[in-house]
Amino acid sequence: MTILDRMLFAAFMRSYMIVLCSTLSLYIVVDLFSNLDDFAARSTKFVDVASNIINFYSYRSIQYYDRLCEAIALLAAVFTVAWMQRNNEVLPVLSAGVSIRRILRPILLAASMVLGFGVAIQELVIPNIIDQLVLDRDDLDQEKEVWVQGAFDANGVHIEGSQAVRKENLVKRFYATTPETQTSNMIHLTAETAVYIPPGTGELSGGWMLTRTTPAEIDKDYRPDMLIALEPGSYFLKTKDVSFDTVTKQSKWNVFNSSWQLYEMLNRSDSPRQGPIAVLFHGRISRPFVGMVLVVLGLSIILRNQARHMFISAGLCLMMCAIFFGVIMVSKFLGENDYISPALSAWLPILIFGPYTLVQYDAIHS
Repeated sequence: MTILDRMLFAAFMRSYMIVLCSTLSLYIVVDLFSNLDDFAARSTKFVDVASNIINFYSYRSIQYYDRLCEAIALLAAVFTVAWMQRNNEVLPVLSAGVSIRRILRPILLAASMVLGFGVAIQELVIPNIIDQLVLDRDDLDQEKEVWVQGAFDANGVHIEGSQAVRKENLVKRFYATTPETQTSNMIHLTAETAVYIPPGTGELSGGWMLTRTTPAEIDKDYRPDMLIALEPGSYFLKTKDVSFDTVTKQSKWNVFNSSWQLYEMLNRSDSPRQGPIAVLFHGRISRPFVGMVLVVLGLSIILRNQARHMFISAGLCLMMCAIFFGVIMVSKFLGENDYISPALSAWLPILIFGPYTLVQYDAIHS
């Protein structure tokens, strides 16, 4: 990289950090003052409230970055080029025989790097902090009861429940129906409480510990293999796929899963609403390309007419950005409701704006 490349690369990263910190600070301040009562609902001590606020927004900042990664990269690239124009740094470089496209090379390289970092955050970080991202402001201790949804396990067991407590992995009024096999009949179990024990080394792991269960006793000859009797009214129900997270997480939480987890959900026949999951999966694949198209299109609008006032160019760029994200939302809606295929809904913004971006980029006066 030449001195000019390093200067532009550093200018982009500086603009990127300014935009990121500014928008992130604005989000935290507005959201905090709008929901301050929720943080103080369970405790009136200043230390506890401050700790809850810091913990909540530490995780939500990562989610915020994931949602606006492309927009922040666009703003940083536009501010870098606009600052060069304001300081009359473009004309001397052009006079030295360096083209505009050559000037943009380090900026596009930096933009691709931050977009790749956004993909890494989405795939490696967010799936590991889902439990924190889904918490409400007034339930950071995970003591609030949540709804339970039914689910089928790979071994044929159907599980339902009334309410659940995340902190204890506990489900109240737990219902399980085992399938009918050659050696056992269909059995309906009703337990007052059921605690999920994650897979481990012991025999009583990877399933549900049922207490105060009806029926209290089941004949050994008719008891299915996945059900272990411990004492009257107490059983351990082994499951392969249905965990505590499975019955408590809502469908909208799929956006926090990694691409590999989405792929596994698509291969499961019992996954509800395959359309939205497929749209989300294909959107993960097209996301880096969508981000680069957005950045290149924004720079092309800014640089195509360098005699145009900077604020007018910025306004046109902002309008283009709104239209671009509008097309993304419409494409997603069409794909989720089976009007178009999931793959087409993910790549439709590129098919629409890709050729136009190439035309605008080629029209830049160099």
